[in-house]
Amino acid sequence: MPHYTAPQPVVHLAELVLELMGDADLNEVMAMEEASHAHPWTRGNFLDSIAAGHWSYCMRAVDEIPKRIWAYCILLPAVDDLHLLNITVNPSMRRQGVALRLMQAIESIASNMQIPRILLEVRPSNHAAINLYERVGFTHLATRRAYYPLESSSGQREDAMVMVKTLELPPKTYEH
Repeated sequence: MPHYTAPQPVVHLAELVLELMGDADLNEVMAMEEASHAHPWTRGNFLDSIAAGHWSYCMRAVDEIPKRIWAYCILLPAVDDLHLLNITVNPSMRRQGVALRLMQAIESIASNMQIPRILLEVRPSNHAAINLYERVGFTHLATRRAYYPLESSSGQREDAMVMVKTLELPPKTYEH
């Protein structure tokens, strides 16, 4: 009988946790942002979001030392919507279910805070992101014309698909 070496796992089964993003995370966040996006957020965008009270989280493995950032997100809470402003997975962690786990965590946050809808914008050219969002139950709500910069030198812009997911929330309990 032949002896086979076990292949390296494709999916990390680590227990992941969301922690608040802080100033100490910004160097790693900026490296991920710049490696991931043609038009990345600036350090000032992140600092402004944190200062404005947006919910800014880093996803990390609980037992990993040193703790590297697997993914991050910036959320803008409103009365009836949780607006997903930025979501990025570490390039070295892509295609391993990290984005799906982060989307599930975001949905749990909205549900726990009794926020019934999650909104986001996505480039129509970002097929991987659209597939993820549709897989977790988002639908196309609207189009924002010329929302994203396409090319800096020409000034061309790309539309944004606005996607939404309505959550089934447990009934609110009221104390007397």
